[in-house]
Order: sequence, then C-alpha cells, then structure tokens
Amino acid sequence: MTAVRVWAPEAEQVLLECAGTRTPMARQDGGWWRLESAALAHGVDYAFHVNGNGPFPDPRSAWQPDGVHGPSRWVDHQTFEWSDQGWRAPPLAAAVVVEIHVGTFTPAGTFQAVIDRLDHLAELGVTHLELMPVQEFPGDRGWGYDGVDLFAPHHAYGGPDGLKRLVDACHRRGLAVLLDVVYNHLGPDGNYLAQFGPYFTDAYSTPWGEAVNLDRVHSDEVRRFFIDNALMWLRDYHFDGLRIDAVHAIIDTSAVHLLEALCDEVRGLESRTGRPLVLIAESDLNDPRLIRPVEIGGYGLDAQWNEDFHHALHALLTGESNGYYADFGRLEQLAKVLTRGFAYDGVYSRYRRRTHGRPATGVPGRRFVGCLQNHDQVGNRATGERSSHLLSPALLKVGAALVLTSPFVPMLFQGEEWGASSPFLYFTDHQDRGLAEAVRSGRREEFAAFGWDPESIPDPQAADSFHRSRLDWDERKRDPHAGILDWHRSLIRLRRSHPAFADDRLDRLRVTVDEDRRCIALLRSGMVTACNLGKAPQTLALPPDVAHLALRLCSAPGIQLRGTTLQLPGECAAILA
Repeated sequence: MTAVRVWAPEAEQVLLECAGTRTPMARQDGGWWRLESAALAHGVDYAFHVNGNGPFPDPRSAWQPDGVHGPSRWVDHQTFEWSDQGWRAPPLAAAVVVEIHVGTFTPAGTFQAVIDRLDHLAELGVTHLELMPVQEFPGDRGWGYDGVDLFAPHHAYGGPDGLKRLVDACHRRGLAVLLDVVYNHLGPDGNYLAQFGPYFTDAYSTPWGEAVNLDRVHSDEVRRFFIDNALMWLRDYHFDGLRIDAVHAIIDTSAVHLLEALCDEVRGLESRTGRPLVLIAESDLNDPRLIRPVEIGGYGLDAQWNEDFHHALHALLTGESNGYYADFGRLEQLAKVLTRGFAYDGVYSRYRRRTHGRPATGVPGRRFVGCLQNHDQVGNRATGERSSHLLSPALLKVGAALVLTSPFVPMLFQGEEWGASSPFLYFTDHQDRGLAEAVRSGRREEFAAFGWDPESIPDPQAADSFHRSRLDWDERKRDPHAGILDWHRSLIRLRRSHPAFADDRLDRLRVTVDEDRRCIALLRSGMVTACNLGKAPQTLALPPDVAHLALRLCSAPGIQLRGTTLQLPGECAAILA
C-alpha cells in the first residue's frame, strides 16, 4: 500500500485518479487529504480531482513525463542505486564554479549528454557545477525560471533518474553539484497550485504576477512546501547546494524569514547526513544580512552573487553605461568591491536615484560569488551577446585574470572558458498561443524602449533562438579559442594550488588603481595581479615588498619585470608569484 497525501485546506472533496478509477480521499488535520492505495507504486501515473475539477497533477509531483499538463508519475527514490557513498563536497572557499544550461550545454541537451562532457570540466579544474533550473516547465525548451512542478526534473532532460545519474557521475569525478531553484514565483502555464490552496496572495505583487503566500492565512504549509522542496533536492538527489533565484523578490514579513527558516533546516540535514551543504542567494539589495550568521541577526546563507563585482568589471571592460551600468565605469569602484564587498554600501546610486546598500564590514570573500558572465547578464541582452562578442581576446584574458585571482568564489558561464562564439538567447516553448504572443511582444517592446529595432529582436518562441544558443564544442581547438582556454586552465591551476588564495579577508587585499592609465593591481601576500585595461603600453611601479616575486603567468608577449618595475603592453594581465 502506498500512502498518498495532498494539501487542499479549503476543498470539499478530493479524489485520487489512478489505474482508471477515482477514489475519495479522507480529510485530515491541517487541511491535508490522505489515501492508502494498492494501485499506486513506482512508475504508476496518477492525478487529483478537487471539488469536481481536474484532473490536476500533484503539487509535489516528482515526475511529469508528459509535461506540465499531464498526469504525475509516482517515484520511489529508494529504487535508485547511488555510487557516491562517502562523497563530501570541497568547501565553497576553494571552489571554482561553472554555471550551465542543460538544454544548450550540448547538442543533445540532456542530463546524459552533460555526463559525456564532465571530463572537460574536471580537466579545466572546476570544482562545482551549477545547473540552471531543471524543474518541470512548459514545453521542451526554456530557461527554467517559469517552472511549475518544482519537485519534478524536466522530462525533456531525462527525468528523475537522468538527473540522479548526472549528480552521481559528477561526484565520481570529484565535482560538486549546485541547483538553481526559484522560490519567488511560479510560471503561469501549467500552474495548478491555486486549485489546491492559497499558495499565492494578492497582498503583494512581483514582476511576474501574484506573490507566493509566505506570511498570510494558511502560509505555514506554503512555507513548508518550499522548504521541503529544497530538502528533497539535497537529500533525494544528493545535490551539494542550492542557488536561490532573486531573493529580493521573496516577500515575507514573518518574524522568521523563509530564508532563515530554510537555512536552519538545511543545517539540520547537513548534521544528519554528514555532508556539507551550501545555500547561495541571488540578490540586488547589497544587504550583507543574507550572509551573516543568524547569531548576529543574519539569515545564515553561505554566499551570494556579487552583482557589483560583475557590473563594475563589465562596465570597465566594455565601456557600456546604459541601464545599471550607469552607476559604474571607474577603476576605484572595482577596487572598492574587491576590498569592501560592495561598491554601493549606503551611498547614492544615480541609476536608482536613491541611496543603496549597506556596508559588508568583516564579510570574507568566500561569501561572494564573482563573475564576468552569467545567464542573466548574457541572456537578458537583446541579442544574447557574450563577453566574447563585446571584447577582444586580450581583454577577455584580462577579465578572466581579475575573476580568477579575486578574493571571491569565481564562477564561469558555460563556454566562457574558451570564449564561446554562440550567443545565449532568451528562449521559450509555451504551448499556450496567447502566452507565447505575450512573451514575444513583451520582449520586443522592452528592447524597443532602448532604441532597438523590434524586428531585430530574436523571437523567444522560435526554435532557432534555442538552437543558436547551443555551444560549439569543436571551436575549442581553434584560435583564438584554444589560447583563451589555455589561459583559463592556467589561472584555475594557479588558484587551486597557490597558498595566497587561502586568505580571503578583504581587508588584507591591497588594490592600487590608475584611472588615467587604466591600470589596476591586486596585491596580496605572495602574489600580484597586474592588469592594463587600456590599449597603450604602461609601466607600473610595484611596492618594494613584492620585489622577490617573479612573473608566473602572462597573457601576452612583451611583459617585463625589472626589480619592482613592471612593463605591460596594452590590454594584458600578468600574475607575479
């Protein structure tokens, strides 16, 4: 017998449909309905009828083999045979992360196809693989941020067993695995949660519609829904951590915020399993409370994406000043981020037209994830341009040097390590024609406001937008891609072997800048990273206490070190150790 439960606190009747029959379920305390079924077992399809309406998928469905509108399929997680006993993820402080989108990482676009490319990541020196959302979303292709069946791995990628095989294979190769989860909203297509209970509230709004009900009537079980979801990925799929999307859009006025409650329960799971587990937030609030310990008023998360680092570095390398890049463009801002965590830490933001952020005093570098590219910063451009489309190969190497020798946890976006030429476009596969047209027209209107020709904006619904975003793995062997890949390998090898990176206290990092000559130097005990972002050659006078260091890595010929004088050609980076 299999016990089936579903939460529907305001329903008058709930039926389980399984094996061609509909059976009434019994109401229990707390708004739950329960039934023991002899027909339901691993691999059997089922659905619910609520107050005569349906059939609807299980809100906690572990498998949607026919997509978001089809029946659920029962999964017994105990049937999978793991081979990763004794696995322990490396600490985040020593991590090198690569973010990937399963559908475009390979031509096949499946979990199995990712397994076939793990040797590349291991050889590169990556320690953590971060998957963009894989929870069931409409259609066969998409970014995953409009997921609706949060407990079910996407059917087109390979379903539950396919995902488990991927995580298991990563662990065999020494790779930790992180999963991107979305707890601030759900997509509209195939979202049947409201048929069961008050999962949403109109008390607040988000950019994507109604807010999740985390602090109103019946919110206890809604909070439980998301916390249980997080625990499932970590427990049943053996993920080593979660990246939580846009936490600034999680609206919760409870005394104990959802993120703090989630962190507490993950620490409990960590203790029970003996496996280190990490929680990483995406936030644009510049609020260090997210990553401060609970004991001093924080939420206790392990790290957050550092938007200021990305924006400062991108603006400097590209010269772009539109949108939020208007707040950046000076080397002193990058220096401030590197030594104090945020550029906007309680100072006025011209872009926001208000004071933004608060100081991150005492927060170590391991609490920040730093990058030059990620899915948002590439895919949310009108035509999905990567840094390789915006920068010369020489400046790409400078950017890589600043990311991979920074005091932060470095992250690359799939193919960045070889300067991939494929764009990463925004793509969807909505089956609802009205929704598809709304997404298409909304995208064009959004960028038309910035002066783009609407007809030049790629159609998110077009299969070509998805196909063009796939990586071309063969180009790794061709110049300039091969040289960029070798540079990344060398930087990662240095980062993982040199003792200087064991110290991530930001107040121990010295950063010198010359705005006029476009030069920056990062100085720490036993290492110097010197970069010339300008085109003209420059001579840098280094402090006397680094005279014993020698050139270790050079991104271009012509770099010379004479005593404490370093001669740098234009657009180059040098690491002394």
